[in-house]
Amino acid sequence: MAFGEQPAYLRIASDLRRQIANGSLPPHARLPSQARISEEYGVSDTVALEARRVLMAEGLVEGRSGSGTYVRERPVPRRIFRSGYRPASGASPFRQEQTAGGARGTWESSSEQAEAGPDIAARLGVETGARVMRTRYVFREGGEAMMLSTSWEPLAVTGRTPVMLPEEGPLGGCGVVERMAAIDVIVDNVSEEVGARPGFADELLALGGVPGHTVLVVARTYYASGRAVETADIVAPADRFRIAYHLPVK
Repeated sequence: MAFGEQPAYLRIASDLRRQIANGSLPPHARLPSQARISEEYGVSDTVALEARRVLMAEGLVEGRSGSGTYVRERPVPRRIFRSGYRPASGASPFRQEQTAGGARGTWESSSEQAEAGPDIAARLGVETGARVMRTRYVFREGGEAMMLSTSWEPLAVTGRTPVMLPEEGPLGGCGVVERMAAIDVIVDNVSEEVGARPGFADELLALGGVPGHTVLVVARTYYASGRAVETADIVAPADRFRIAYHLPVK
């Protein structure tokens, strides 16, 4: 088989990927063995192994100890709804957005004081090492972990106020906009940047993913009169979710 300029292992991976997509290799089917791939495509064992590694890194197949490599069942992507930043009736933005999608979400959180690293300091417009309140969240739908989030709020804004802890006190769980308004900080803008990267080991463990899987990352920052008052990284597995925006037209 002539492979042209593209490396042979990528061409083989592409052909096997096509067979997975069109159902010739359906979910739970055993992937051809390394020896079978070598024979069928006329390549070395090393090339065949690299082709299988590509499919595994893409999350299309999984190895089963002592059994072989099998096609993974591909989940139908679900939507994580993003609908702006103004909560209604005191509901948290997450609860609002999941309700809009017909889902029932719950979450767990923990907060601790920390120092802002260079990246977070730049996003918040504070000096590296400035004190922040860091809150980690695990969001669940039907008991399944669907999304992680880590937020940072400068203690220069919220320190020694009733809203210093995002999930505690009379406004705990109400969302950034309502909490900030309670201390006369009026959020008037929000930015979100969406990207993708390989998931970190601890993220994939929490989300039930496979090592090497890609995650979607939403880097969100709230502003009040041009000053950043909260920034967060929201992480979801890319093979199971899509980010869907419902934004008002003014």
